[in-house]
Amino acid sequence: MNHSAPDRSTEAVMSGLTDVLVIVAAVALVLVRQFRTARLSTDRRWWLLPALLAFFAIRDGSLTDPHHLTGSVILLVVELLVSLGIGVGWAFTTRVWRDEQGDVWTKGTAATVGTWIGGIAVRAAVVGIGLALGIHLGSSALMLGFALSLLVRAGTLMWRADGLRSAYVGPVAQPAWEDHR
Repeated sequence: MNHSAPDRSTEAVMSGLTDVLVIVAAVALVLVRQFRTARLSTDRRWWLLPALLAFFAIRDGSLTDPHHLTGSVILLVVELLVSLGIGVGWAFTTRVWRDEQGDVWTKGTAATVGTWIGGIAVRAAVVGIGLALGIHLGSSALMLGFALSLLVRAGTLMWRADGLRSAYVGPVAQPAWEDHR
């Protein structure tokens, strides 16, 4: 019976499977949240999910292909630029409005669906170009790109919401402690 440590290829496969599961779970969560009407709250930790995804993407050091370092770094930068654009696209295709109480609400639109589809197509093209060149980026690069897209989307939505909040001139509530004679 051989109780030797697992080889590096087994570890890489397990890490890749874990990354894929994390990505699938995050995408499902984000899809549900983007297309459901939700009140936008500035006190929520909107940066937490992107930060966790970025941590998981960077933790194992496999963002680049060690056999094609220059090419994989270039493809990673392209992936991150595409991700930046996708995040901006998601944020500006999301409907943002203010209700009578001044609360800000969001909901994804049909254009947001188009941005998702376009983003998937462009990301697939980047991976395809890499594979055609013999460069393997792996799931960590995809996860880091997804994290960046989420961070940019959330930050842009917060910025858009701040503009709506500052423009709101609604009823001014009297403090409860004030004497009303």
